[in-house]
Amino acid sequence: MTDRGSLAPWACRPRDSRGRLHPEPESATRTCFQRDRDRIIHSAAFRRLEYKTQVFVNHEGDFFRTRLTHSLEVSQIARSICRCLGLDEDLAEALALAHDLGHPPFGHAGEDALRECMAPFGGFDHNAQSLKVVTRLEQRYAEFDGLNLTWETLEGLVKHNGPLSGAGRAPLPYAIAEYVAEHDLALDGFASAEAQVAALSDDIAYNNHDIDDGLRAGLFTVDDLGDVPLVGPVFAAIRRRYPNLAPSRLIYEAVRRLITHMVDDLLAESRRRIADLKPRNPDDIRAASAPVVAFSEAMQAHDRALKNFLFEHMYRHYKLNRMTSKARRAVRELFALLLTEPGCLPTDWQRPAATAGSTITARTVADYVAGMTDRFALDEHRRLLDVQSRSS
Repeated sequence: MTDRGSLAPWACRPRDSRGRLHPEPESATRTCFQRDRDRIIHSAAFRRLEYKTQVFVNHEGDFFRTRLTHSLEVSQIARSICRCLGLDEDLAEALALAHDLGHPPFGHAGEDALRECMAPFGGFDHNAQSLKVVTRLEQRYAEFDGLNLTWETLEGLVKHNGPLSGAGRAPLPYAIAEYVAEHDLALDGFASAEAQVAALSDDIAYNNHDIDDGLRAGLFTVDDLGDVPLVGPVFAAIRRRYPNLAPSRLIYEAVRRLITHMVDDLLAESRRRIADLKPRNPDDIRAASAPVVAFSEAMQAHDRALKNFLFEHMYRHYKLNRMTSKARRAVRELFALLLTEPGCLPTDWQRPAATAGSTITARTVADYVAGMTDRFALDEHRRLLDVQSRSS
């Protein structure tokens, strides 16, 4: 399979990939990064994202975004940015589609609960869990566990927010530490430009689409957004030009303009940084002292202001607090029961060396719970903890 001829010198090229942990024959019809993307899409973990919380628990309504629709939106933004910057779209797409595979049910509430439960056993981190999903927990192939993705995809998955090792950095999550002991992912440097694009595409997607979901859920109003830098002026400009526009169209028009503003700013700032760095190859990107894909200082300030608004008016809204309280409680109770009674785990999740309360059992239970959808977690909670509920 030939590479695209229009890639920048600092783009990751499939022909230069560092390969897979378990060598395989190359595909005659797809690049290695396209093959990674396809393996992610066909994985069970990817399908389960359809029923995992983005902000609203799945049963709250069919209209709100899920982890699956969010991942697709991140992918679309990442591909568009890579096309403009001359980067490999397929690698960025694979990273965008895989970045949330390790998220437990109920969004950040579920992750917070699992982190508390796992504190005595090495902790829990959804980014590390994503690596574990694609390297071990997906069991589809005859010759290896996991999806056997390329080095570049694995590197981008764990390092998309920056280097993980070096002076002053926190200890590695155990799932990452265990994996890199066998397969070095160069954790002391930045990830590829494609991974950096995927990371900021995630920010662009969830910030703007949380505005959409929050407005439609009635958690705040357009007037409440009036003082938020960038956001308020965009809504005001649309209202001036279209004074009789229906609310649903107003929201959509504003969100699409905000995404365009953020993408345009990212492209301009990234081109400036690349021109200053003058990278000759992808390793120059990895060895840089700062990310090459970034927002300008002004847009970073706008981004912080929007995040602060959403934190105050949406993520800590009493309606979401009630929902997340129930979600955290369900995860804690499921974990506690299965940790003390591992015989209640499904047969294919029981491990011979595991004993009640052990680290092996705790990590197995965390993997089991993290893989649940919102709906399955609620059903499993009812089956295991409601004495009047059928056990199967």
